[in-house]
Amino acid sequence: MSLLLRCGERSFNVKRLFNVREGYGRKDDILPERFTRQPLRQGLSKGLTARTEEMIEEYYRLRGWDLSTGWPTPEKLRELSLEKEMKSFYPG
Repeated sequence: MSLLLRCGERSFNVKRLFNVREGYGRKDDILPERFTRQPLRQGLSKGLTARTEEMIEEYYRLRGWDLSTGWPTPEKLRELSLEKEMKSFYPG
């Protein structure tokens, strides 16, 4: 992974930790209702709506986050050398 991509991933995970600290988590990772209830009107996906649960789980897997909470996992934080930040969320 390039240094630039790693810096971006570290930044994204620190932002997520900030949001978690402020009380945001999986319950808040939602799309606007028009994506989940209103079917698309045209194109190849006409008549379909977003499958948010599947999308969120795949996104969390790709990010290395816990599937049930949406928190970055201790393994991901160690991988990104964010041990100091990890201690605030995973004491011990």
